[in-house]
Amino acid sequence: GGTVPTPHIDSIGRDGVDFVRGYAGNATCAPSRAAIMTGRYPTRFGFEFTPAPVGFARMVGTDSEPGDIVKPKFFSERIKEMPPGSTAANPAAVNELSMPAGEITIAEVLKARGYHTVHLGKWHLGGKAGSRPEDQGFTESLGFIAGGAMFLPEKDPGVVNAKQDWDPIDRFLWPNLPYAVQFNGSAMFRPKGYMTDYLTDEAVKAIKANRNRPFFIYYAPNAIHTPLQAKKEDYDALPEIKDHRLRVYGAMARNLDHNVGRILQTLKDEGLDQNTLVIFTSDNGGAGYVGLPDINKPYRGFKSTFFEGGIKAPFFMRWPAAIPAGSRYPYPVGHVDIFATAAGAAGAGVPTDRKIDGVDLTPFVQGKNPARPHQVMFWRSGQYKVVLDGDWKLQSNEARDKVWLFDMANDPTEQRDLSKSQPEKVKAMLAMIAAQDAASVKPIWPSLLQGPVFIDKPGGVPQKAGDEYILWDN
Repeated sequence: GGTVPTPHIDSIGRDGVDFVRGYAGNATCAPSRAAIMTGRYPTRFGFEFTPAPVGFARMVGTDSEPGDIVKPKFFSERIKEMPPGSTAANPAAVNELSMPAGEITIAEVLKARGYHTVHLGKWHLGGKAGSRPEDQGFTESLGFIAGGAMFLPEKDPGVVNAKQDWDPIDRFLWPNLPYAVQFNGSAMFRPKGYMTDYLTDEAVKAIKANRNRPFFIYYAPNAIHTPLQAKKEDYDALPEIKDHRLRVYGAMARNLDHNVGRILQTLKDEGLDQNTLVIFTSDNGGAGYVGLPDINKPYRGFKSTFFEGGIKAPFFMRWPAAIPAGSRYPYPVGHVDIFATAAGAAGAGVPTDRKIDGVDLTPFVQGKNPARPHQVMFWRSGQYKVVLDGDWKLQSNEARDKVWLFDMANDPTEQRDLSKSQPEKVKAMLAMIAAQDAASVKPIWPSLLQGPVFIDKPGGVPQKAGDEYILWDN
């Protein structure tokens, strides 16, 4: 809605349903993707943290700016608890940090129903045997198994870059990320052109190639994640944005919207748009570490925090044959619901041998079920835990021995902490978190770092005494 319109992305909600309280599975990318793929809270199977190389955790966990009041911690003593092979000094080591092969993905469910299944772009759920996309139900997987890739080579004449020198994450990415993709476990190779364009070219080809049979495409571009790299033509189209970094970020969003439009147009051209379920969402809120203060406005918090800025995600769904256009859905829903919704659309059952946390949203959107899809929703990243019970949201940051309680119905932007005036409510909701913890499992690998993430200011801005922050584990 700001300076950079996204008409194609917006059209998915306008032609279908806009879940105005759509939530990511987590405040960071990989656990959110695990929730999307399985319909389960990732804490049920130990995929609690975002896989990262030990060198990355060490850099982020030990790096601070002069004058920082709250410094991060790196837990070197926990390295010995890491899974075998995951601490080696090679780029493939991080692939050992994988979602368990025994988890059932939506791709496996749909493949069993005769769907042709395609993964394009980011995976980040591990690369060891059994956990790779082609082992988890995807007939075709083209993209990158790690958490990111370059969009173009840094010195490409068609690219405009923005670097955040204060940010250890950014300093790690530029020298270490390849401009490369793999297909079904092949050696890495160079894609053609700007990464988001390339993945979309392949999505368009896949739709055309599979137009006469049921197909499922998980289109997972790395836009608009760092490294911040825009195509020159998108950057040049936004001269009204004076801040260089914001302009690159906006240009990346403009490019993503253009590419979503190409996919929607292909469905239309092939006569498939009425009976294709299209879901658009994001794996977490905008990151504070890119140094842009307003990217999650009016919500507080950034990626890695469970304030709304970190977990409230765009969540649009269009299926003209089944969902009336212009629907707005008021109750909280989440990434965990995508699994059962897609299975339901395909006429497939969900697994009965394990707890599925999500529900099929279709009957709720159609008005056939007037109840809330979820009375209670949970998030956890190590010692940082959150429960949403109806319209009450409790955040517990155990490392700080601090809680926040918000009444989301009357205070959707989390300005007024009611924890002091509502001690009984706090107590009851902490008990809900404890019960959920008891139904969760130990993380597959330990958190190696704990660091502050500030709620009301982005990275690159000096910390001041009294600034609100959470301590985040990963």
